Amino acid sequence: MIERTLSIVKPDAVTKNAIGAILETFENGGLTVVATKMVKLTKAQAEGFYAVHSERPFFPTLTDFMSEGPIVVSVLEGENAIARHRELLGATDPAEAEEGTVRKRFGTNIERNATHGSDAPDTAAFEIGYFFNALELHRR
Repeated sequence: MIERTLSIVKPDAVTKNAIGAILETFENGGLTVVATKMVKLTKAQAEGFYAVHSERPFFPTLTDFMSEGPIVVSVLEGENAIARHRELLGATDPAEAEEGTVRKRFGTNIERNATHGSDAPDTAAFEIGYFFNALELHRR
């Protein structure tokens, strides 16, 4: 089934100049970029995006991190895009991620793990809508 998912290159990976290598991994992995842009979230915007985690103890540090520098948000499309993207990302903790995955290659630790990816169709719909309007999404 053809799906769309949201992908974020987080501030740590942007600082490492890893944007191109990360997007290339997704394209080489069978996903197509149908929208992409660089944005700088305010603390309030980061809190809105991660509202589902607002009661978790890591919420303040996560939203501080996500608003400390620019991020690159992309919409990826492809066969089973959500699962495929998460496979390419690797485990949330880079120390546990498989060799060759994005988080193993570019992540530092569980909090600074280089990337974010939607985990389900309903999450992907919310996350894509948070960053992109219909005019910004393209088919290739």
